[in-house]
Amino acid sequence: MTYDVVAGGELYRFADLKTLMAKATPPRSGDYLAGVAASSAAENIAAKMCLADVPLKTFLTEALIPYEEDEVTRLIIDSHDSAAFAPVSHMTVGEFREFLLSPAANAETLCALAPGLTPEMVAATSKLMRNQDLILAARKASVITRFRNTIGLPGTMAVRLQPNHPSDDRLGIAASLVDGLLYGCGDAVIGINPASDSVPVLTGLVEMLAEIIDRYEIPTQSCILTHVTTSIVMADKGVPVDLVFQSIAGTEQANSSFGISLATLKEGYEAGLSLKRGTVGNNVMYFETGQGSALSANAHHGVDQQTCEVRAYAVARAFKPLLVNTVVGFIGPEYLYDGKQIIRAGLEDHFCGKILGVPMGCDICYTNHAEADQDDMDTLMTLLGVAGVNFIMGIPGADDVMLNYQSTSFHDQLYLREVLGLKRAPEFEAWLQKMQVTNADGTLLPQNSSQSLLRIAS
Repeated sequence: MTYDVVAGGELYRFADLKTLMAKATPPRSGDYLAGVAASSAAENIAAKMCLADVPLKTFLTEALIPYEEDEVTRLIIDSHDSAAFAPVSHMTVGEFREFLLSPAANAETLCALAPGLTPEMVAATSKLMRNQDLILAARKASVITRFRNTIGLPGTMAVRLQPNHPSDDRLGIAASLVDGLLYGCGDAVIGINPASDSVPVLTGLVEMLAEIIDRYEIPTQSCILTHVTTSIVMADKGVPVDLVFQSIAGTEQANSSFGISLATLKEGYEAGLSLKRGTVGNNVMYFETGQGSALSANAHHGVDQQTCEVRAYAVARAFKPLLVNTVVGFIGPEYLYDGKQIIRAGLEDHFCGKILGVPMGCDICYTNHAEADQDDMDTLMTLLGVAGVNFIMGIPGADDVMLNYQSTSFHDQLYLREVLGLKRAPEFEAWLQKMQVTNADGTLLPQNSSQSLLRIAS
């Protein structure tokens, strides 16, 4: 089916819905690299005008990637909740945007609506939105998850404590871990990106984190960000795995390049559940995504990179994760060229994930060869804080010595908490007060008063 619109006295014709979606996307280097971007600003505006008039129902009958060829498409269509979709089923994309920005859209209505929305519907809507629209609509949505604490409550923001080390040195990891805890980080997860894929080495890291969490009764969870199949092996051996991690993408072919399928993820999910390590909930999965992953694997099927990204959230949603975050600027300037594109992508990803009912966080980051700097990350971090992001990263000095990219530091979250009044996960906040790390209002006490916590280092 072709899509036509007259704009500025000129007829614009788009061959199919996939083409229309790509041409309506705000400019980014990855879509130019893929050859799917609009050829001019005029074509981009014309595509937005045309997309606004597309009925939401169209996305249920015109698949961007054929149902027969892609298991992610099959998951999206087969899991669609028509009853949840009914309240907005009569709307066009443009009308749905207006609904999301209206008082009629609140936390309760958005929670009920989420199972009835497909990634393509939400991605299409985001393409019509300014940054302020993305912030306003995402802020309304509340996605709450639990394992050993409660993440995503309104007015809260959690932090992943990321104590990476280039050789998985335990003393180095412990030093970063204590540093992060003293800044009040770690309620989202204590998560290590390991250098090794050796099961004995990874087992040692899992056991180290489990011992620290148990000894000091820290209401948080740990995760070693290794391949899901490795976590399955460890879980089968009774290793105390808290969260099962995997990077995911929005097409079957891209996921295959990661060595996974939906069946693999299901096996990992069931392995995590079988250990029954959660105390207040059983959300056991942690997923990471990023715009450009499908394109970098030549597995995008001609779909624009943002829509591919949002399809990954349907994969995540199927496994009830505790945490999902877009590692927004990690892949590089070939996909998001500069600070402006990274900021836009981060807001899009957060909006789309939250509207789909996914507990979205963001690794607010960039690589050193991108046209971006830490001021851009400050801007995105502030905007996401206003938008109600579930969690961000905490990395020593904002410089990851393992993965060699720039992110957000332990002290950055203190700025957000002060200017926006954001609290930590309530169970973790209470623990920090008990350990004399923070005052009752969540502000840090002088570190020399935290002697009980400093004993962790010994």
